[in-house]
Amino acid sequence: MTEAKPFNISRHLVWRAYQLVRSKGKASGVDDMTMEDFDEDLKGNLYKIWNRMSSGCYIPPAVKLVEIPKDSISTRKLGIPTISDRIAQTVVKLILEPEIEPCFHPDSYGYRPKRSALQAVEAAKSRCWKYKWVVDLDIKGFFDNLDHKLVMKALRKHTNSKWILLYIERWLKAPVVDREGKVHERTKGTPQGGVVSPLIANLFLHYALDQWMNQKFPDVVFERYADDIVIHVQTESEAKRLLEAIRARLDECHLELHPVKSKIVLCKQGYGMDSEHTSFDFLGFTFRPRESVTRTKIHFTGFQPAVSGKSMKKMRQVVRDWNLTSLCHCDLSDIAKLICPTVSGWIGYYRKFYRTEFNKILSYVNTEIAKWACRKFKRLHRSMRQARHWLTRLATRDPSLFPQWGLGVTSCSVGQ
Repeated sequence: MTEAKPFNISRHLVWRAYQLVRSKGKASGVDDMTMEDFDEDLKGNLYKIWNRMSSGCYIPPAVKLVEIPKDSISTRKLGIPTISDRIAQTVVKLILEPEIEPCFHPDSYGYRPKRSALQAVEAAKSRCWKYKWVVDLDIKGFFDNLDHKLVMKALRKHTNSKWILLYIERWLKAPVVDREGKVHERTKGTPQGGVVSPLIANLFLHYALDQWMNQKFPDVVFERYADDIVIHVQTESEAKRLLEAIRARLDECHLELHPVKSKIVLCKQGYGMDSEHTSFDFLGFTFRPRESVTRTKIHFTGFQPAVSGKSMKKMRQVVRDWNLTSLCHCDLSDIAKLICPTVSGWIGYYRKFYRTEFNKILSYVNTEIAKWACRKFKRLHRSMRQARHWLTRLATRDPSLFPQWGLGVTSCSVGQ
């Protein structure tokens, strides 16, 4: 007769969690265990997770700190859990998310089922045409500064499950190991990279901002993707009052608005209207006045999103990192296998808005392919002019070889 466990956790739930983790990122945590290592004793490893969670003795290991470039001068800190810990966190998420999801605001888009960043950008674009001013909010070190007591207070509004509350509190307090191997205890924040972190972050801002806005400013509309927030109002004075009210509200929640990145932006042009800021970035796009043309060929200036300069810079770096000119031993089909998945992803996201701006990166990709051809084929004699003609002819014959060719983008970057 098996001993009864304090917590009733289904083994099938652990199996579902494993399948979800396996289908996503496979980065190893502090134990350096890969997914392949985990699978060597799959049954035993899954049993350990279930047994320890059901017994109440599961102790999350430390998370591995990984820093990735955020921009040219700063990095974003990610906390990578072990594979076993990602499975354990997914078990909790599978139970908790359906309970919390219905309460979220309709204009909260981040890390939610059937919602996307592009939906948030589309909503912001539509509202920038209706409202004259935007309050662009940037919360300083949001994930690193979440107050643990307030997180647990919010969670208790949605679940009384002892094991869920127990393990989330342990995950919040799990230490971080940096790349030198030094262990850092954590008294606040939740690591970006954790499975439950996005859900916790959304719940925190639901009470810290979304619900508060509904109570204090019920007629004000906004879009929020995690901690990226854009608010729309009609007057500059209203924007100023709202910014100060939000600053005070977040201070109550032990969060701080970035003093420089948080700003008030003018979204309209007109006589007597002026502002220090006339553009803002949101989810990889820059919103600003742009020349546009209607279907009847009428030219006008509209406040529209297009791929941001920061996003373009990052994509160009990815293309440079491919170092195509060093792959002369490869066939064109090999080049296509290397770059098509990434370029297709870029197209699916950035080309939805103001595609002429994004097409510049597709032309840059074509330029690098042409440079590769200069090195690969002797008949081109290292001539970019001939390589461009070769690329254009090939794109006409086989437009499906590269995703940008199928869209009719066969040009190369000017000056390359």
